Amino acid sequence: MIEAACHCGAVRLTAPTAPDTVTECNCSICRRLGARWAYYSPAEVGLPKPGSTQPYVWGDRMLAFHRCRACGVTTHWQSLDGTQERMAINARIIEGLDWAGIGVRAFDGADTWKYLDET
Repeated sequence: MIEAACHCGAVRLTAPTAPDTVTECNCSICRRLGARWAYYSPAEVGLPKPGSTQPYVWGDRMLAFHRCRACGVTTHWQSLDGTQERMAINARIIEGLDWAGIGVRAFDGADTWKYLDET
């Protein structure tokens, strides 16, 4: 079991395992956030207390990016329409990850919507 927490500790999420790989996306929001996303099924993630985060939704209104209401750290995103069977935790807020053993995949969310390591 891993735990992710914002800077002040008001927002905590849990997941069953540490990620093997994470995604760095270059879309307009992700590149500004500097997040590395670890994907999980929503059913396996322990979510923070209701009201502890503030969602940010824009554009096609498919995702809600959540940040701590107290310290402002972006913690995770969730699908708004329920069609996605995954959500993402900002892996940069998971304490104790062995980054040397985690693969980082670059995703072109700004243009092609493809992983840049795929041919």
